[in-house]
Amino acid sequence: MTRLARMQAAMAAAGIDVTVLVPGTNLRYLSGIGFSTKLRLACLLIPQHGAAQMVLPTMEAPRAQAAAQFPIAVQAWDDGDGPTVALQSAFGALGITIQTIAVEHTTMRVFELRAVEGAVPAARIINADPLMSVLRMQKSPDEQAAMRRAIDVAEATLAATIAAIRIGMTELDVAADWEQRIRAAGSVPSFDLAVGSGPNGASPHHTNGNRQLQTGDLVVIDGGAIVDGYVSDITRTIGIGTVSERAQLVYRTVLAANEAGRQAAQQPNASGDSVDRAARAVIDAAGFGAYFIHRTGHGLGIDVHEPPFMVAGDTNAILAGMTFTVEPGIYLPGEFGVRIEDMVIRTATGATTMTAYPRTLQCVG
Repeated sequence: MTRLARMQAAMAAAGIDVTVLVPGTNLRYLSGIGFSTKLRLACLLIPQHGAAQMVLPTMEAPRAQAAAQFPIAVQAWDDGDGPTVALQSAFGALGITIQTIAVEHTTMRVFELRAVEGAVPAARIINADPLMSVLRMQKSPDEQAAMRRAIDVAEATLAATIAAIRIGMTELDVAADWEQRIRAAGSVPSFDLAVGSGPNGASPHHTNGNRQLQTGDLVVIDGGAIVDGYVSDITRTIGIGTVSERAQLVYRTVLAANEAGRQAAQQPNASGDSVDRAARAVIDAAGFGAYFIHRTGHGLGIDVHEPPFMVAGDTNAILAGMTFTVEPGIYLPGEFGVRIEDMVIRTATGATTMTAYPRTLQCVG
């Protein structure tokens, strides 16, 4: 069954007459159309049955039709006229009574929502995100293969970057080195590569700066690559020179939590909640529970962060084909941070860790 057919079947089951997708990863996943029109309105209207309609600026129509993986009828508009008539025509061309429209709550912008509301004022607007999440969470063999290729690029280039690290390099230097290697491999980073050294590593989302690497530092290095539209995401924490006993203790604790989370993912009926609890229990037992300040992991695929999430309270079963991270961390303000992140895929018989880069503490420089 095609992605479009799966989506329309899901819409029928949910009582959704039309789903409206705007430029972004859901649109690219479903249709192959992957560009942005910035502030010009563009959207794909998918009916529960029948052919889709797309509203686009005239200059973008040929590109969209060439990229589309199924036939679309285009309602084009020019800057001088604006999109209102084209959007009304697109809804009318569907030839159905429209009572319920699903839109992307986390992607659609206010001006796009107002345009949809204005075109079909009597319709009830609901959230399309749960529908799209279900369609995207279980990765096909082709999607899995693309992600494995993205892992290969990330791991090979990370190894080369770590081998090149020297005392006195800045966080920006390390990030730039890794990015250059990823691009030389024919890929691009899956997000802004993050390097947090010494006390900066205690911030999970530290912004790279000019701090120089020093003997005794722990350095948290987080990044990934994109291959064929799919991402990888890996974090390793390394030492510079000789690190303290306290740093080694924290590292061992995070490593044990990572192993416990990945082990929990292999169990029957594993859930985001059970994976999170397993990793968190190790860190709690070691007395560092207050310093594990984020969820244990997140799904990934086309997006770096997408369902499922390894977080307390998510008791939905992790199903075969779902890909996600296990990335516990301990962050000690003013001292250092440690995070070890791996990508995992649920299988029919358990779970497999997709990333293979060594997890033992490496001290370089």
